[in-house]
Amino acid sequence: MQDLSSFFETNHFIETHQASSYQPLQWGANIKCATQRSFDWEDADIVIVGCGEWRGADNKAVYSNSPDVIREHLYKMNYWHTGIKIADAGNIRQGVTLGDTRAALLTVLQEIHAAGKIALVIGGSHDLTFQQYEVFKKAEEMVVASVADMLIDLDETEEITDRSYLMDMLTGTPNFMAHYSHIAFQSYYAHPRMLETLDKLRFDFYRLGKVREHIEDMEPVLRSTNLFSFDMSAVRFSDAPANINGSPNGLSGEEACQLTRYAGMSLKLTSMGIFGYDDRDDTHDMTARLISQMIWYFVDGYLVRKTEAKLTERDEFIIFNVAFTDNDTVFLKSKRTNRWWMKLPDHSFVPCSYNDYLVASNDEIPERWLREQERML
Repeated sequence: MQDLSSFFETNHFIETHQASSYQPLQWGANIKCATQRSFDWEDADIVIVGCGEWRGADNKAVYSNSPDVIREHLYKMNYWHTGIKIADAGNIRQGVTLGDTRAALLTVLQEIHAAGKIALVIGGSHDLTFQQYEVFKKAEEMVVASVADMLIDLDETEEITDRSYLMDMLTGTPNFMAHYSHIAFQSYYAHPRMLETLDKLRFDFYRLGKVREHIEDMEPVLRSTNLFSFDMSAVRFSDAPANINGSPNGLSGEEACQLTRYAGMSLKLTSMGIFGYDDRDDTHDMTARLISQMIWYFVDGYLVRKTEAKLTERDEFIIFNVAFTDNDTVFLKSKRTNRWWMKLPDHSFVPCSYNDYLVASNDEIPERWLREQERML
């Protein structure tokens, strides 16, 4: 990888702490940081990148220290996943303009992607998701994206903002969006026609109540995902008190961690971002603590992905032959992780859940089956 030091702030978070600050099994004693002599991009499985840019939400906003507040709590956590190598590249340097910061972030993410590493972006406003997407666009790779957010950011504006970036992602040309899923939107904040538009495009959207009722059904969604973006507004205010513009309803802290763990388990995911956190509004750093736990669970999920068998290794799966409504299909259940796959008429296998198997076993058509069939037309 090329030298990217010019895109990062000179001082790294780790330099504000003495080497003896962390115990041997804490993250702070095990993460490789860009300012350390032992740092090597090629050694990393996951690369953390901080970006405190908020001008996409408010053009007068100052650069945030939020990524380092998250690190303050993340580095104190116990490091259970010694087989996974994590590097912390530091914080993107603030550009003179918003466009400068975005360009720097994009360059860094492109290098991480080209090196076959997983990028984990923390901090800043939600419009930075567009830089995650642009990595795939620049590489001319089709991308499956998922976003967790209480809002569906499809406003029409001249400039890309945290309320309009999805419009450019989903409708811009040339377009490399193979599929899009929106997780945990709140109906009273979503315009009905907005949902009609997503449905016509064969995209999927999951209301907050449905996600909370059957959160395990989100695992197959994230298993197919290349890019995952999590806006902290998806979490209810009581669990993330930095969400001063959030909602009394939303995901619980546990559910947020469950979703990031599912994302970590995905063999296809190469880019995850956690956005919408401003430390200046955070009571007792509770939201930062939650984000650090979400990151811990993401890494925990990554450990699972490394143990999953390939679908061609049929001895590692339990095979179920199911007939429903004149269709004969096959469900596979992994002996290693208990995850499920479903065979489509074109003989391809798609991720599914145990609930899909139960529906098919009751001679009904799983909704996931129908949606996959619609997208093939």
